[in-house]
Amino acid sequence: MQALREFLDTYKKNDPSARTTLEILLTYPGVWAVAYHRLAHALHVAELKLLARMLSMFARWLTGIEIHPAAAIGRRLFIDHGMGTVIGETAVVGDDVIIFHGVTLGGRGDETGKRHPTVEDGVLLSAHAQVIGNVRIGAGAKIGAGAVVLRDIPEGATAVGIPARIVR
Repeated sequence: MQALREFLDTYKKNDPSARTTLEILLTYPGVWAVAYHRLAHALHVAELKLLARMLSMFARWLTGIEIHPAAAIGRRLFIDHGMGTVIGETAVVGDDVIIFHGVTLGGRGDETGKRHPTVEDGVLLSAHAQVIGNVRIGAGAKIGAGAVVLRDIPEGATAVGIPARIVR
């Protein structure tokens, strides 16, 4: 229950339009997507991979947010709006990450093994940012809207553009 309270408090803190805990719990697709992911991930770890994938596809249909059951998701992930967000199989997302709609943490298609991004703690991924391949986004970094990240971004940096370049 403490983890759920902490998670819901994250939405209150990060979304000025969030009025009540009940509203967040019942109507925020990011909350539902992460909740379904937690269950699908547990099924995946328990070697019930087909069931895990089926649950993740149901969650995608319900929320518009696709999170692969094998993806490692940290605490207090805040997905705002979320429609079109995709988090790939080998992606790692740290604690206190903020993701806006349309973000992709995807693979390039020509890699094997670890082929999706690692997003460290406290990162902000703005709307429609695309982070592609086995790259690392350092803690506290900010990725601008529509940026396409193909290389590592250091801790605390701000990156924008196509391809993403560090501006701060």
